[in-house]
Amino acid sequence: MIGAAVGLDFSPLVPWWVIGALGIAGLALLIYTAAQRGRGVVWRGLALLVLLAALANPYLIAEDRDPRKDVAVLLVDESTSQSIDGRAVRAAEISEELTRQLGRFGDLELRTVTVGGGKGRAAGGRDGTRLFSALRDVLDDVPQGRLAGVIAVTDGQSHDRVEELGGRTLGAPLHVLLTGRRGERDRRLVIEYVPSFGVVGRTVTAKIRIEDADRTAAVPFSMSVDGVPLPDSVIRANQVVEIEIPIEHGGETIVEMKAGPGPDELTEKNNRAVLAINGVRDRLRVLLVSGAPHAGERTWRDLLKADPSVDLVHFTILRPPEKQDGTPVRELSLIAFPVRELFELKLDEFDLIIFDQYQRRGVLPRSYLRNIVEFVRNGGAFLEASGPPFASRLSLANTPLGEVLPAMPTGDIVEMPFRPATTLDGHRHPVTADLPGGPALDADGIETVAPTWGRWFRQIEADVLRGVVLMEGAEGRPLLILDRFGEGRVAHLLTDQMWLWTRGFDGGGPQAELLRRTAHWLMREPDLEENDLRVRVKGDQIDVTRRSLDGELPDVTMTLPDGTELTVPLSRTGPGRGQASFSTDQVGLHAFTDGTLTKLAAVGALNPVEFSDVRTTEDWLGPLAKQTGGSVTWGAEEDIPSLRRVTAGRATSGRDWAGLVRNEDYIVTGVQTVPLLPGVLVLLLVIGGIIMAWRREAG
Repeated sequence: MIGAAVGLDFSPLVPWWVIGALGIAGLALLIYTAAQRGRGVVWRGLALLVLLAALANPYLIAEDRDPRKDVAVLLVDESTSQSIDGRAVRAAEISEELTRQLGRFGDLELRTVTVGGGKGRAAGGRDGTRLFSALRDVLDDVPQGRLAGVIAVTDGQSHDRVEELGGRTLGAPLHVLLTGRRGERDRRLVIEYVPSFGVVGRTVTAKIRIEDADRTAAVPFSMSVDGVPLPDSVIRANQVVEIEIPIEHGGETIVEMKAGPGPDELTEKNNRAVLAINGVRDRLRVLLVSGAPHAGERTWRDLLKADPSVDLVHFTILRPPEKQDGTPVRELSLIAFPVRELFELKLDEFDLIIFDQYQRRGVLPRSYLRNIVEFVRNGGAFLEASGPPFASRLSLANTPLGEVLPAMPTGDIVEMPFRPATTLDGHRHPVTADLPGGPALDADGIETVAPTWGRWFRQIEADVLRGVVLMEGAEGRPLLILDRFGEGRVAHLLTDQMWLWTRGFDGGGPQAELLRRTAHWLMREPDLEENDLRVRVKGDQIDVTRRSLDGELPDVTMTLPDGTELTVPLSRTGPGRGQASFSTDQVGLHAFTDGTLTKLAAVGALNPVEFSDVRTTEDWLGPLAKQTGGSVTWGAEEDIPSLRRVTAGRATSGRDWAGLVRNEDYIVTGVQTVPLLPGVLVLLLVIGGIIMAWRREAG
């Protein structure tokens, strides 16, 4: 308790302008009386003053005050950049000494706020060091009149700006103690520009710069794409350089770049950058050749035209060259079949070629069929939808394309009702696994739900030479086969009755989804790879999924950004599928491998802003310290300043000291009021003055 503070206040009985008007009128009367040499002027004046004072109603106020301690804020930077060059140890020593000094002031409350350094602490972490945000948060709970000062122990790197204070002025000094050294040098890799996506099969251009104190340094540079290293090179420092990055598949492509260390490195963490570029496919160009009009021809056309990612070129052979019936040439077709343009000049412009019930009829020479074989061997895709002609002597199996096809006809056509079924490999393969309306298997491969697909009535019997049978038909005969040929891929459908599903016969089936998946598998869609290791990241949660066509699910080894290796066991979730989910507390590139497949995944910011520039600086906090009368001290080179309490309005910093303002704030716990002119006293004084004036004038 400071005690009772006494003050004078007024509570006028009438408005102040009335009191003023009465005072002016009374003064005029007194002046007139004095001019007339009246002898009672003094007493009349005293009576007037007492009356005016009574109208003003003065009283004494006695306040009981409870003093409030001033608040000093100690802002300690514990971000990851403080782990460099002994800064963390230096920050701990400085903080300990400041805490000791602040403990000597009994009228001071200390509030310590850490920035970064862990979960639940103020403003830091993956968004970098946010000193101003942390300062704003603590100032929101401190009244302006109680803030004695702010002391920040930091390397000076803040990744937010003073605007984060929300326009609030400190009203107290900011003292900054820097944990680093003047003139620090550090080499760093800067990403100037990187596209967010690229077209599969092409390259994208990224722009980078290696920042170094040596303006002309030749810096070794290395890069890897999805873990595969590319040839090393040398880049001149401080120049923007364009880097070509190949995009070889859809989905995320992880690119890791690294610049060689410099002579005066603070850390090599910012010599490295990780980029994630999403690979997207250009529109697929599909060539569909129907050997003859048939019931399922429109089904193929409609399914392909309905896919917005497909550009379809469709030709139907209505009349073979050997047919001579006298029909005028102008009535044979709308346009001529551009055989040479399609199968010689522009064949490589297509992504997928589909032959639907095509047979040898002299339309395509054998040389053009050999071109298709080379097209597939070099990475193209081919789909054969076989009808009865495939079992005849005019079968494509008896052409050069027989080298590509995974099955050879026996010459028999099976005509009997059957429901297509998924094989065990089909349940493991993403093209046919979990098709709508199909059979469902549990993790042990036991069927739990029977299929509801409609029946088909014709199938071409064939012997499987190679590839994987995903669907089977009548009496277990192969129905859908997928295969790889050279660098390309092949699909073989041994029926011409998929159109029955399209028309909903006997309940129909998922013909659109089956064809879409088959076409996209042929085009190497990552989500449809049968042997694949996939990693999905959401926040700090990681989901690892392994697909295996042989059903084996080996454990996955995960390498954390700090080099630690952990074994991740997979839980079987279905035929040939295993999954594991877990969280990580490390930010950066995580590598996964099962001995055969390798996958990279970035958790958090790919290139943490915390390490974008680790040099100690006073550029961000220095201006605010100067504006508030505070100080900047380089803790690695100068002594820790001594702390003093100073009265408001005085200097708050000196050569070797830092001041904290003494605000002397308080709260009022009680108020007592005492009137100075009670009514009885006023009445006696006024009457007494009038009587004395009357006696003076009478005498």
